[in-house]
This record gives sequence, structure tokens and C-alpha cells, in this order.
Amino acid sequence: MAQTTRTRPTVSLFATDGRPHPRQNALVVITLILGALAFVSAMFHNLHLLSSWAGLIGILTGAYGQYISATTRERFPLIIGMGAAALGFFLGMAHGGLFGGVVG
Repeated sequence: MAQTTRTRPTVSLFATDGRPHPRQNALVVITLILGALAFVSAMFHNLHLLSSWAGLIGILTGAYGQYISATTRERFPLIIGMGAAALGFFLGMAHGGLFGGVVG
């Protein structure tokens, strides 16, 4: 039989279209790290500066990553990281904010 043989592209964790996306993958990793940092540090009242800044930067990097993302495998972890960053950001703002406000 004259069938075309299809080679299976290498399986990537983030790219499903067979092309490399190094910038998008880097933004996914950075967003997940910042989201985890903001979420964990938000559990401590005295780390509100860290949680609010990490959360804000995580939200911004995740938003830019969403803007330039090409595949669903990139978008899904970006949403998870942005959610954790937003939660950490909001709790950090409630505990004192970006510039160290007095908590009463």
C-alpha cells in the first residue's frame, strides 16, 4: 500500500502545534513561580510587601503570556498562576499593601 508515513512530533509539555515557544514557556514558568510565591507569602501578615509585589508582577506577566500564547497547554497553567498571584496580591493588599501601610 502506498500510504504516507507520519512521524509523530516530539511531545512537548506546553506546545501542541509542534513548534517551540520559548518566550511563552518562560512566561508560564515565571507566572507559576510568582503565583506560588504570592500565595504562600500571603498567609503571613508580615510578608505583605512580598505577596503584594509578587502577586502584581505575576498578574502582569500572566496577562502578557495570555496575550502572546499560542496553545491551550500554555494558557491553562497561565490561568492557574494568575489566579494564585491574584489571590496573593489581594491578601497582600488587605494586610498592608504595596508600600507598607499600617495595619490597624
